[in-house]
Amino acid sequence: MNSALGRLRLVGYLEGTSFLLLLGVAMPLKYVWNVPEPVTVLGWLHGLLFVLYLLAAVHATIVQRWPLLRLLAAVIASLLPFGPFVFDARLRRAS
Repeated sequence: MNSALGRLRLVGYLEGTSFLLLLGVAMPLKYVWNVPEPVTVLGWLHGLLFVLYLLAAVHATIVQRWPLLRLLAAVIASLLPFGPFVFDARLRRAS
């Protein structure tokens, strides 16, 4: 993962996974079983990965000379469950 695109893919995978764990595991633990600690830990981790994903997307945009619409697609993907995985699949098809 020495390239800007490789870093974006790695961070996207981690960010997408952390988002799914936050929504699918930590949130039910907090609101169904009254166990808030996983939301605190996963929420913090997801926030860090979210920021890293956005920085990696900007870096990839600069290095790869992507149009701003592709950067916008990466940002929108980061806000949706499974979004980073779909964005990565589309990047792989475009390569």
